Amino acid sequence: MINTPKWIKEAREKWAFRGQKRPDFAIEPKPGQESVWDYPRPPIIVPDPRTVRVQLHHNVISESNQAVSVKETASAPVFYIPPQHIRMEWLIRSERETMCEWKGIGTYWHVKIEDQVLMNVAWSYERPFPEFESIKGWISFYPALLDCFVGEEQVRPQPGGFYGGWVTSEIVGPIKGEPGSGGW
Repeated sequence: MINTPKWIKEAREKWAFRGQKRPDFAIEPKPGQESVWDYPRPPIIVPDPRTVRVQLHHNVISESNQAVSVKETASAPVFYIPPQHIRMEWLIRSERETMCEWKGIGTYWHVKIEDQVLMNVAWSYERPFPEFESIKGWISFYPALLDCFVGEEQVRPQPGGFYGGWVTSEIVGPIKGEPGSGGW
């Protein structure tokens, strides 16, 4: 059994909502939709058989029907793609790292296609916590910086610029990242 450091325990405990009950301000989902307020915390990994595609203009960086989505209370799902379905020759590992109290240490990636370089447009967990070992090395991309698709729908970025959620028409919120959502 791994001992969880105190600061991680404290970070995990600060969240007011954990998916057991929708808050009064949550939007009621219509048929075929899901509420981000029904997603659990800690997050879960869900296989998704739909085609997930990421591109820069017309250059397809990735296309896969073996992606998974990570779903967490109040956030838009984040799609992670196995590296064998990514044009890894177009990715350059960044020096940037961040810490997620649920998933572990995040590694960032730049995309370089011909003379165009986009900085920190993707991330992965190269050193995940044991609960997220199954997505070790899988990569997600920021839909605010690249064109990302689930099926034929182009996704919208999660509000606020920090989170990398993929907003589709099948989810309702409000979604974390909007003004006033810091404690969600």
